[in-house]
Amino acid sequence: MDPDTDVLDGACHCGGVQFHVRLADGLRTARRCDCSYCSMRGAVAVSAALADIQIVAGADVLSCYTFGTHAAKHYFCSRCGIYTHHQRRSNPEQYGVNVACLDGMSPFDFAEVPVNNGRQHPSEVDAGAYRRVIGMLQFVPATD
Repeated sequence: MDPDTDVLDGACHCGGVQFHVRLADGLRTARRCDCSYCSMRGAVAVSAALADIQIVAGADVLSCYTFGTHAAKHYFCSRCGIYTHHQRRSNPEQYGVNVACLDGMSPFDFAEVPVNNGRQHPSEVDAGAYRRVIGMLQFVPATD
């Protein structure tokens, strides 16, 4: 895996939604979130500016889910249900893009992924009490 990889194509599971993306800092922005939704979804996401993702097929089958403050917009294929990307609450000028949807990528390509504090927003807590990264998720391959 080349951390400098920054231009990729991607798709949902059924191929109904296809996109092209330029990542903000290659694969170095990989992270998980501990908000109630992301904890259940379990995806690893990388960052892209809003202008740097183009839906090349399937815009008509993309659905959007919001909750709570409705600031984050989570997009998924209405046919296969796979989450492709979301507009972030923490930075509304960015998308988080599901690594598993990127051609040739897997969340298991990352030995370690930071887990960000998604249950609290920096604007909602005392600045001294806010921790952005709350842990690390590790993938350790089994050995025989």
